Amino acid sequence: MLMFKKGILLLVGVLLWGAALWAAPATQNAPLIVGGNFSSQTNTSVQTKVFNQQARNTEIASLNKQLKERRFNEVIRRINELTAKNFLDNRFHLLLAIAYDGLGRYDDVIYSAGQAIAVAPQDSRAYILRGGAYLHLKDYERARIDVETALKLNPSSRLAQKLQDELNAKTSAVKTTADPAQKAVKKSTPRWIVLYFVAVFIAVLLFVYWRYEDVFRQPRNAFSRREVEVKEQYDFIRQIGEGGMGKVYEAYDKVLKRKVAIKRVRPELVRSSYVREQFLSEARMVALLRHPCIVEIYTVIESESSLYLVFEYVDGQTLETRLDIDGRLPFSKAKRIFEYVCRGLQYAHSQDIIHCDLKPGNIMIFDDDKAKVMDFGVAKKSVDHETGARTVAGTPAYMAPEQQKGFMRKQSDVYSLALCLYEALVGQVPWTVKGFDIAKKKIVPASKLAPNIPPAVDGLLEDALKEDPKERIQTIDEFWSRLKAIDPLPEDLERTHY
Repeated sequence: MLMFKKGILLLVGVLLWGAALWAAPATQNAPLIVGGNFSSQTNTSVQTKVFNQQARNTEIASLNKQLKERRFNEVIRRINELTAKNFLDNRFHLLLAIAYDGLGRYDDVIYSAGQAIAVAPQDSRAYILRGGAYLHLKDYERARIDVETALKLNPSSRLAQKLQDELNAKTSAVKTTADPAQKAVKKSTPRWIVLYFVAVFIAVLLFVYWRYEDVFRQPRNAFSRREVEVKEQYDFIRQIGEGGMGKVYEAYDKVLKRKVAIKRVRPELVRSSYVREQFLSEARMVALLRHPCIVEIYTVIESESSLYLVFEYVDGQTLETRLDIDGRLPFSKAKRIFEYVCRGLQYAHSQDIIHCDLKPGNIMIFDDDKAKVMDFGVAKKSVDHETGARTVAGTPAYMAPEQQKGFMRKQSDVYSLALCLYEALVGQVPWTVKGFDIAKKKIVPASKLAPNIPPAVDGLLEDALKEDPKERIQTIDEFWSRLKAIDPLPEDLERTHY
């Protein structure tokens, strides 16, 4: 009976394999790789930034003037000189891409435009430049992806529409000339030869299976099975970020037909079974949070070498990226964004969960002025006793004094929230501002560093940044109530530096 079943399986396998090859085309499309080397775009080394915004804007204006005069080599040389002096600006990437495009150096255009996209993914110009470079290099699939992305970001862009027309004209011509050649190739391959080799191949596979049947029947490791399930369910599109806990990828859920963000936790963080179980416990706790102002965790997938956290995908940019581009935000816009941040944090606190790592990089902005709080990766459960949760976690520049000593409480999130608001309005955290009193821990008022900031904001920030958590603003709700009551000044125009 067993041999009869094996014979039936052999016959069905040969028929199915032969039918598939009989109907299959001689050539198949290569899998599409999106957008270039992401690690080179997102894994740049951290360097000290020049905070003289006026000097940077002057340089940008001068470089734009040289581009209009088609002095492309001078633009490239000048940017290289500034970069060598550690005079940095994220807008240099786009200007370099424009200069290289003018010189016809399309490989350099692709690289510089890719860096511009990494820091400003909502800017359609970088996609247009990179799409044009791909078009000149006859990489039509990548060109089409960039053109379509540019049109989604800016449907009225004439440059993108013109580039799309050129792309359509060239791809239609390529298809017309390629079709007769493909048909000739298909006709030139005798099908009986293909079937012969298929039958031999299947026979070899079946022989190996029967010879080592016991090996194949051994149950696989559960972790190995889950690793395969991750790769089967999700298509990893590109890397969109990297932090101390691991890398974040944009992916597509083939089962539920939606985009997701997947964080692959660094293996060394979960190598210990105790640490792994602790991390899983905290991740399950945060996965219970369901709020429109919090990036949702869909699931946690455990493998032998790592952990995968599957998040809701938000099409936007972090507050950190926005500040890198614009320098700072007008008070009216910052107030609208931080309303959403306060709502999300207040909900988490109502569930006795402390974020512990609030910073501009964990505030995702979308639809211009809406926001979601993300990355509760080191969140802790709040406790009722005097000291709070006992552990050290977070980003040092945004940690409250008690948090640096290993004691975390809800007021620690209030402290981090105030630091984020200060940086959004001024462009720097208080500790890097000239005039900060280290001995007394007294910050320079925000209204003295940037125009059109209401004086009442200084009092709010001072109360939220008290050293002693008992003297600090006690709840997120209280923080938002005071911020909500502050009206923007009439001169507060929503303009950026870009």
